[in-house]
Amino acid sequence: MRSGAKVAVVGGVFILVAGGIGYGAYGVLGSDGGDDVASQKSTPEVRTGPPSAEEIAETSKGFFDAWTSGDAAGAAQLTNNEADAKPVLASYGEDAHIGKVKITPRAAVGTKVPYTVEATVSYEGKAKPLSYASELTVVRGLTTGKALVDWEPTVVHPKLTAGATLRTGESSTAAIEALGHDGTVLTKEKYPSLGPILDTLRQKYGETAGGSPGIETWIEPADEKQPDTTLLTLAKGKPGKLRTTLDANTQAAAERAVKKYGESSVVAIQPSTGAIRAIANNRADGYNAAMSGQLAPGSTMKIVTAAMIIQNNLGSINAPVECPSTVPWEGVTFHNLKDFSIENATLREAFARSCNSTFIKPVKPLGDRAGSALGQEARTYFGLGQDDWQTGVPSFDGSIPESSGAETAASYIGQGKVLMSPLNMASVTATVKNGAFKQPYLIAREVDNRPFATAKPLPAGVAEQLRQMMRYTATSPSGTGTKPMGEVVGDKGAKTGSAEVDGQTSNSWFTGFNNDLAAAAVVQEGGHGGDAAGPVVAEVLRTGG
Repeated sequence: MRSGAKVAVVGGVFILVAGGIGYGAYGVLGSDGGDDVASQKSTPEVRTGPPSAEEIAETSKGFFDAWTSGDAAGAAQLTNNEADAKPVLASYGEDAHIGKVKITPRAAVGTKVPYTVEATVSYEGKAKPLSYASELTVVRGLTTGKALVDWEPTVVHPKLTAGATLRTGESSTAAIEALGHDGTVLTKEKYPSLGPILDTLRQKYGETAGGSPGIETWIEPADEKQPDTTLLTLAKGKPGKLRTTLDANTQAAAERAVKKYGESSVVAIQPSTGAIRAIANNRADGYNAAMSGQLAPGSTMKIVTAAMIIQNNLGSINAPVECPSTVPWEGVTFHNLKDFSIENATLREAFARSCNSTFIKPVKPLGDRAGSALGQEARTYFGLGQDDWQTGVPSFDGSIPESSGAETAASYIGQGKVLMSPLNMASVTATVKNGAFKQPYLIAREVDNRPFATAKPLPAGVAEQLRQMMRYTATSPSGTGTKPMGEVVGDKGAKTGSAEVDGQTSNSWFTGFNNDLAAAAVVQEGGHGGDAAGPVVAEVLRTGG
């Protein structure tokens, strides 16, 4: 029994009563009106409401004290999920060999307690310090009314996920030294966005790159298909060299660009080859949305819609088009931004100003084909939506499913069920600039002889019209991409997009090219395309001048 606890016998039942501040029960025994707490009529009083400041301090201190002393069971008892917490806390010392733990809490913010952890990892005579910051939340137990730590694996380490395990030992795969296309060494310390990508490359290519494993501390994910996340290296193995297609200068620009906007992602591609030149993310969840995100691309999808319109003889760059402020489709009215309209418009001008109605009205003559024509165009000429890209790391290659009703109209302006990643939209722009689809890749196919996806070249006349429309969007006074592309010098083009999300600010999309470099970015809840994603893409494209 822990110190400070006393036992009272009530009706033949042992009851633990807290004496002072400890790790025991914090419940208060009450009665029907007397002061005799041992009365057989008394029942435990279950507290309700948010925990008090005193309870938050006592509970977090008790949890930290148990954790730092190696008492996994005691710490787990102070959480609201003892069964899940105990093995994770136990593995901290047993599997990860982490000891000499010192936790320094900072002032609570509401019910959240931020803290720093300083510890030492020791394994087979080797030791190194480990430090990081995390936070916990104190909540009221639903049944006991006690103040408890709201259990999440991130309490133990901010990168720990459900089912994952902390381990220390000989690494499961050999380390790699990732190189850019010109031989520049790429590290996650210099290029933070590359951390998860380098972990994936190590898992996939570590054995064949010629290296040997070292002694490390890592997070082993629950999903065996996901890569380990290295936290600390106690003894370096011999890294094998692995050349990527990344360009150090472009990657550095991408890292700088995404730092300016939260929840942002960008990808850059060389149109003539499909080589990926930069991948960067600035996201709270660490997810590689640049390569694997699945979001409605908004009006950037009008590049593919314009190609479909031209190829189906529904319009051409200088042909007159209608751009009314609204357009109805099967009972749903679609609007232009602020209900603007253009008199005597051409497809070029409607594209540059991103007129929604222009890209919906011409589709009606397709009749029964309207719901499938966009997907057919995207698959046939842009290589999208067939789940066959082999970039060298996990990636999404777009989804343009067949649609019906109002969703058909929405899909032509990049909403409805259409889903893309920045990688996909950068590839769309690269296809336009090059005139033919080149599957994006991070690792050369010769490394593992994997097949690349293919698509038909765009008809030369169609490709040229698309390039001219994108150039006009990036340079004309009325173009929505002119402002963000102002400092980009070279043969440049662009397309903006903003995708509406129910109850949220629109996601900001932008894609463009400059000479032999194409890029696309998304900033979630960033607003109009030129406001947030535009500056991100422009900073990356300036390296292609």
